This record gives sequence, structure tokens and C-alpha cells, in this order.
Amino acid sequence: MDKKNLIPLLAMPFLFLAVEIGAILFSLPVQASGIVAFEDPTSLDNVFIFIGILLVFTGILLVLIKYDMKKVMAAIIALSMFFTFAYVFAALLYATLGVSDIANIGVLVLAILATVLLYKYPEWYVIDVLGVVMSIGVASIFGVSLDVWLVVVLLVLLAVYDAISVYKTKHMITLAEGIIDLKTPMLFVIPKSRDYSFIKEGIGKLDDGGERSAFIIGMGDLIIPSILVVSANVFLQGTRLGGIINLPALGAIIGSLAGLLLLQYFVLSGKPQAGLPPLNGGTILGFFVGLAAMTWMG
Repeated sequence: MDKKNLIPLLAMPFLFLAVEIGAILFSLPVQASGIVAFEDPTSLDNVFIFIGILLVFTGILLVLIKYDMKKVMAAIIALSMFFTFAYVFAALLYATLGVSDIANIGVLVLAILATVLLYKYPEWYVIDVLGVVMSIGVASIFGVSLDVWLVVVLLVLLAVYDAISVYKTKHMITLAEGIIDLKTPMLFVIPKSRDYSFIKEGIGKLDDGGERSAFIIGMGDLIIPSILVVSANVFLQGTRLGGIINLPALGAIIGSLAGLLLLQYFVLSGKPQAGLPPLNGGTILGFFVGLAAMTWMG
């Protein structure tokens, strides 16, 4: 492995830690604000609703890509980004300012500014910084809204779906290429050189097998494992290290990083890889190890 590949690969674990630790900390204002994705965190229906929304959204984007409706696709993604930012900023402002006109105005202004910045100047560092903010918020909201055992089921199902969509149907590759062509900020971009510009260069085709200017990783690859980290920390009682994190959540973080190392090994082949099988697998395994340790310690 040369230095050009080593440095961006070393940056990926820091992205994961930023999202996972940030999501744990952000879960406090999320709970205080009362913003949740599902009213009953123990309902199995939540898992199928989550997957159903994912499939419908993916299907719509694939149809738009097929018929080259790029402007419509960009508008839909921008709208979804705006509402996601609105939920994230609402959790923060409602927890600090309470539900008020001032908070509502703040949510609206921040969500608009973040969305406009992403679309007017989609440079890699803008995408990554705001992507971390969005990922932290989404992981926290779903983490406090889903019981930990439902999250385990969700992660298993999504890992299977991701593998099928990348290796068999390959529609996830088509979707990723469409997103990249539009410079749409739904992926984390890790450049291989200091003078790299996502706006000017993009990253090249995912299935050409050639050298690309940057590594990419889907936003969902960071969000999905982080949901289990948050849920484990919220719904499981036990000793918290530093008063912040319990052993199952810590185990999930360590497991996700182990899964990331495995994923990076395959990424170096130059071919598109399904991220969730190793990431979710490592997160779940680490979670169970941490749970066993917490149970043993009493």
C-alpha cells in the first residue's frame, strides 16, 4: 500500500469515531427535545417501516436515473436533506431554547443555510463536515427511537440487502454513480491528495477498476452501525465509563472499527464493496461481547 492510499484509509476510522461518539453525546438533547422517529420503540413494525422507506426512496432515485431526470433527482435529494437538517437542528435548539418561535426560526435558517451550502459549494470538506453533522443527528434520533434488539434485527436485514444490491442486482452501484455525477452530498469523500477538488474532478466511475482520485463511503455506512451504538447506550442499563458510555455501546464502537478494517482490505481491490456486511457484522459482534462483559461484571 502506498502513502497515497494509506492516509485517506487512516482518516476513515476518525470519521466513524466522530459520528459514533457524537451520536452518543447528541442523544441527550434528542431525548430532552422529545424528537423521535417512532412513538413505540419496541414495535417490530418500526423495522419494516424503516426498510420500506429506504426501498421506496431508492426506487424513486433509480427511476429518475434511468430516465435521466437529474434536476428532479437533485430537487428530491435537496428536499430530503433540508428536512433531515431541520430535524437535527430542531433536536438541538428545542433542548436548549425550548419549543418556541425563536427556536423554530433558528431551525429554519440553519437547515436552509446547510442545504444551500451543500449544493452551492459541494467541495469534499464541506460535504464531509456537514455529513458528520447529519449522520450524528440521524443516528441519535433513530437510536433513541428503536429498542436495541430491534436495531440488531435491522442491522442484519440491511447487511443482507446491501450485499444483494451491490454484488447481485448492482443497483446500489448505479445509485452511487448517479449521486456522484450530480455532485450530490450523500457520500463521504476522502481525497488521496491535498490539491484534490471534488467539484472539479469527481472520483471517476465506480466500476471501471481504475485508479480514482478519492475514496468514498456511503453516509448510511456510518449511520446504520451508529444507531446500534446509541440504542445500546440508551436502552441498556449498566455501569457507564466516564459516566457517558456503557460496555455494550463501547463494544459496538470497537466492533465497527474492526469491521471497517476488513472493509478497507477489500476496498483496496479497486472494486465497489458492500459496506454494511462487515460494518454491521463487526458492530453486532462487538455489541454482544460488550453485553457479555457487562453481564459478567454485574
